[in-house]
Amino acid sequence: MKMMQSTTDVTMGTKCVQPRVHPAWLRNAKFDSAFIFGGIGLALLAGTAIVIEPSLFYPILLLEIWLLGYHHVISTFTRLCFDRASFEERGWLITHLLPIVALTTIVVAWQIGLWVIATIYFYWQWWHYTRQSWGVSRAYRRADPAALYEDGWLDRAIFYAIPLYGILNRSSENHTHFLGMELWTVPVPVPVASLAGYVAAVLLMVWAARRVVALYQGRLAAVHPLYMLTHIAIFNVAYVWLEDINFGFLMGAFWHSSQYILFVWMQNRRRFEEGIDPRARFLSYLSQPGRVWLYLLACVVITGIVYGGLLRAIDWLFFAGVSATIVLYQIVNFHHYIVDAIIWRTPRPAAPLPAR
Repeated sequence: MKMMQSTTDVTMGTKCVQPRVHPAWLRNAKFDSAFIFGGIGLALLAGTAIVIEPSLFYPILLLEIWLLGYHHVISTFTRLCFDRASFEERGWLITHLLPIVALTTIVVAWQIGLWVIATIYFYWQWWHYTRQSWGVSRAYRRADPAALYEDGWLDRAIFYAIPLYGILNRSSENHTHFLGMELWTVPVPVPVASLAGYVAAVLLMVWAARRVVALYQGRLAAVHPLYMLTHIAIFNVAYVWLEDINFGFLMGAFWHSSQYILFVWMQNRRRFEEGIDPRARFLSYLSQPGRVWLYLLACVVITGIVYGGLLRAIDWLFFAGVSATIVLYQIVNFHHYIVDAIIWRTPRPAAPLPAR
């Protein structure tokens, strides 16, 4: 995409750069608006509902799991086994990695206790959410490389300050249970968490000031700051402002899952930009323009088959009842976290950018 050029006026011999904004999209205005505001909107709506009426927590949690949570995991598998080329390249993540993760999770839960699984999940999902957000923010930066950004340690410090403050704050609250499971949290003193909050506030003021500078230099990438505001908001609300650890978790899950599903569809869309690929007919068909709804419907159907079958299979496992369900879910989650860390760091060769 061609960037808008800064305009200049010459007044009394002085060159004045007029404020300009670069609307660099990941895909286009419609997609990016849904991507940036849809997830945070769902999260805030869910959070508001359960704060007003706490009894809605479990019904809304079930909605998130079946309408978004399961599907965002299935979206990962579209990059692993929905076509022969993907399976040949990354099939080992299913055939080899999945059994290792399953066996390890079962042994840890059986020999030590479910509290270990719950604790690992609590901290790992926070890191998983943070790293996904980091990846999205990098994608927006690449969409407008001419804009003014922070680099190096300052860039990372600004980005990670709020998530770090959030997890330190949650740890300092010394919660003993999470989603009905016994939980151990890192013993963080309250003053340490508070100090992290002050540091985060200072860094965010630096970030805001730099955006003003970027505006007056004609180098403001408007979409990237909008995304960053949602990043800042979700970690503040989910990990700091909400007292209930479960309510915060649910808000984060809405934001993360909806964002992931759309991002993966966009990546598949770029991969099959030239149309239906005979080598990946099913996935390439779902990835054509105007078929996001069909892609989501396919994920819903596959979710029903896969997770319905897994839940029914619990009766055949040597674990029983709630314990078996927890272990099963965490096997899927832990495998998903590892797979994501691998496939997004070693992407396929760059595909053409989609038509704007």
